[in-house]
Amino acid sequence: MKEVDFLVIGSGSGLDVANAAVNRGQSVAIVEKGPLGGTCLNRGCIPSKLLLYHADVLETVERAGEFHIDADVTNVEFAEIVREVNDEVHSDSESIRQGLRSSSRHDLYEGKGQFVDERTVEIVGGEDDGTRISADTVLIAAGTRPSVPDIDGINDVNYLTSTEALQLETPPDHLVIVGGGYIAAELGHFFGTFGSEVTIIGRRPNLLPEADEEVAEAFTDRYAERFTVHTGYAATAVTESDEHMTVEAHPYEYGPDGGVLDGDAVTVTGDTLLVAAGRTPNSDTLNLDVAGVETDERGFVETDEYLRTTADGVWALGDIVGEYLLKHNANHEAQAVARNLFGETLQPVDYTAMPFAVFASPEVAGVGARESDLQEAEREYATRTYRFDQTARGSAMKAEGFLKAIIDLDGEILGCHIIGPEASNLVQEVVVAMKAGSGTVQDIRESVHIHPALSEVVQRGFSGQFTRGGTQPGHSH
Repeated sequence: MKEVDFLVIGSGSGLDVANAAVNRGQSVAIVEKGPLGGTCLNRGCIPSKLLLYHADVLETVERAGEFHIDADVTNVEFAEIVREVNDEVHSDSESIRQGLRSSSRHDLYEGKGQFVDERTVEIVGGEDDGTRISADTVLIAAGTRPSVPDIDGINDVNYLTSTEALQLETPPDHLVIVGGGYIAAELGHFFGTFGSEVTIIGRRPNLLPEADEEVAEAFTDRYAERFTVHTGYAATAVTESDEHMTVEAHPYEYGPDGGVLDGDAVTVTGDTLLVAAGRTPNSDTLNLDVAGVETDERGFVETDEYLRTTADGVWALGDIVGEYLLKHNANHEAQAVARNLFGETLQPVDYTAMPFAVFASPEVAGVGARESDLQEAEREYATRTYRFDQTARGSAMKAEGFLKAIIDLDGEILGCHIIGPEASNLVQEVVVAMKAGSGTVQDIRESVHIHPALSEVVQRGFSGQFTRGGTQPGHSH
């Protein structure tokens, strides 16, 4: 049996903690069953955003006529775009692998890791099959995989998940997407821009249900102009024949005891089915019971405020914990675990001002509380909405969209939600104000903003008259 000081299962953000252990002279083992670099590099944010930028370029050219510029796209080498992106991802992953293989301070085991007792992991598959590794400290960072909902016939058809969709070298003629979250939105934008007819079926009343409701409604309206959108519908059955996929979906209503199917079904037929219905934690592959590591009802690993699991000496971070399924959150948690493992005192993970972004068209980003969260909590608040085209730069861009600022009655920033160009960049100013500044509107109002930059959307969005409670008479700060 191999004995080490530190072992990590997964080679995404967990590598940051492994490197911190190495820098402190510890012996380190890394267990990875797939390509090195984790979900983000290989199957998630990196390949998807590289592909999406190509769609953004094409969309810009196609909009040229709005600016009295005659531009035509004469050729799109779609297969070459996909191959170039996947080659870059493979190269980066292989670089990590070679770096670990050549390191005298890291031991890499390529195969599936399964616990055989509290802090001992056995490798299943690959060259190291059967090898057992015991560690003083174990970090579970094994991520998630695409969820596949319980749809009648789903196991009898050739559907895609995001993993396979990112490798398609020909855009589908008609892509049917089951799911209404950020993966559905981003891949719908990508394939739709490159010529696919797109139909989206989502259970929630709006696409992007995790966004602020006002933003989600605006996003859904925009997508309904581009694609066929069936929100408030649940896919119930799917069949495949003659290279066509037929999906049946029924109206779906959320109630206190769960969802209820009610009403007449819609039927959608396309040539390709993409299932983009969320993510499932890989905890069920790790044999966690023998290690004493508990999971919640959804399968996410239970941790305390310091990211310790229920087993002594076993920690967890990233998507498998389920706090925020975002790469920047996993990196943030990795810093927290390293600090708690190697620092003098334990410090809780600070999730203050954790932002998100959806790289679709339009782009969406947000941070902090949604208006519905505050209403449910019966908190007092005030809101202000400011449109992009009310700024000089936004007008020049013919930009649609808006920023929604949410504050308390003393001017503390509670949330900010944006739909429109560069939303992922614009929200960052608000994140900094909430996290590193005073956390009030004064951080934004008193900062000099370049004129006429798009950042004036943020400046003006947090200035002027707010509306108390979203509905009552104005409340100025």
